[in-house]
Amino acid sequence: MRQIHGSLLRWTRRLALLLAIVAVTLLVSRIVQSELGPPLKSWHTFIPDEPHAAEIDRLDWNGYLATETKVFAAVRAEVTERLEEQDRTPDDRYFAGSPVYPGRFVPDWNRSYVLEPNGPPKGAVVLLHGLTDAPYNLRHIALRYRDLGYVAIGLRTPGHGTVPGALTATRWEDWFAATRLAVREARRRVRPGAPLHLVGYSAGGALALKYALDAIEDPQLMRPARIVLISPMIGISSLARFAGLAGLPALLPRFAKAAWLSVVPEFNPFKYNSFPVNAARQAYLQSAALQAEIARLARDGRLRDLAPVLTFQSSTDFTVNTRAVIVSLYAFLPANGSELVLFDLNRNTRLGLLLRTVFATAIDKIVPPPPRAWRLTVVANTPENPEVSAQVTEAGAVSEQVRSLGIAYPRDVYSLSHVALPFPPTDGLYGSSPDPKENYGVNLGALAARGEVGVLIVSLDSLARITWNPFFAYMLGRIDEGIIPSARH
Repeated sequence: MRQIHGSLLRWTRRLALLLAIVAVTLLVSRIVQSELGPPLKSWHTFIPDEPHAAEIDRLDWNGYLATETKVFAAVRAEVTERLEEQDRTPDDRYFAGSPVYPGRFVPDWNRSYVLEPNGPPKGAVVLLHGLTDAPYNLRHIALRYRDLGYVAIGLRTPGHGTVPGALTATRWEDWFAATRLAVREARRRVRPGAPLHLVGYSAGGALALKYALDAIEDPQLMRPARIVLISPMIGISSLARFAGLAGLPALLPRFAKAAWLSVVPEFNPFKYNSFPVNAARQAYLQSAALQAEIARLARDGRLRDLAPVLTFQSSTDFTVNTRAVIVSLYAFLPANGSELVLFDLNRNTRLGLLLRTVFATAIDKIVPPPPRAWRLTVVANTPENPEVSAQVTEAGAVSEQVRSLGIAYPRDVYSLSHVALPFPPTDGLYGSSPDPKENYGVNLGALAARGEVGVLIVSLDSLARITWNPFFAYMLGRIDEGIIPSARH
């Protein structure tokens, strides 16, 4: 027995030693990887003083806007006015003389906003942007709601729209507290009984859905009549749960860069390019909490009280898990009028020979066979025809109805992307044919980069990713149907 015990002890020590060696190796590798990147700038190291969840819950809308004004003033004082000479360049969004400096624009779409309709509002909509993004994300949809008689509240969640460093200190609970505040303001601005809609993009989609789920159990929360999700962050890579480990070396000031997964020049006026470890960590925690709540309410039979959910999702999405939208949300939904709209890849593209075959059958692999409790619409074309059709399977049905949309997939576009869906081709920043009346200093969607590798300040991958939606008009029409009950698109 002693011999066996001694042998087990030796193997335990060897295993512990092996794990220690692996841990040290990974730690050293992470330090080396982070040190190879560019140095941190003031917009990475400055952290604005923003309210956290408990304080936000005590604020009203005007109080929140007042704190927001102080935050932007602090960024100007601590970053813009203290830029080093080498950072005063046209491609730096924090340089006041740059064409992409957000302070030049009226309005500055980095800030929270309220759009009032003509006349008394018929209802209210709260719009929630994505991670590293700003209220700019959903402005086109907000303007549409306003034009149709709704008061539109575009929320800037804490840590966004200012400096990337702000995302090193915020938590997803802060974003959610701000969501509750925005809904309280929406409720204040409309008559009792007026409908509330929630529109969320990416991480904002998770916030919108989380609020709607909480409202099922909390009578103090105003229940939404409709939920619109665009590329929602229902689930992300399982590796994100370990994101916090990547930042461990940053506990030592010498290795502060390890707190960042990417450090990239900041040339986009309404989105951070750099990405901190904490942002990935909070995204994972948020999606995990959301999935757990969906499953719990489904077990309790409470999802029958959830408002209809209309989701727009690309079948190919590098940022969020498209499959999770189905298996972690739609698989639990009752027959409550919900719908999933999937945008297929372009099967008529001139790049067809270069497409990975795994994506050709992506939808068939992730969508369960009919009948389903929800409506499925697949926007797709064929190798012979560039025009797309809406392939619709109604809830409870097994047969598919096909209707041409009269819109062609551009031949040089092989798929949509996570970032493309909220923007029309005419968007001034992200569109392929930017509206000449909108000048945000750069037209990212209209760039066609050709040249040698290593010359640009960003990777070619980031420029090749489509940032506009050729089917935006169709998507907006589908959203209209829930605003105007008689609308048919």
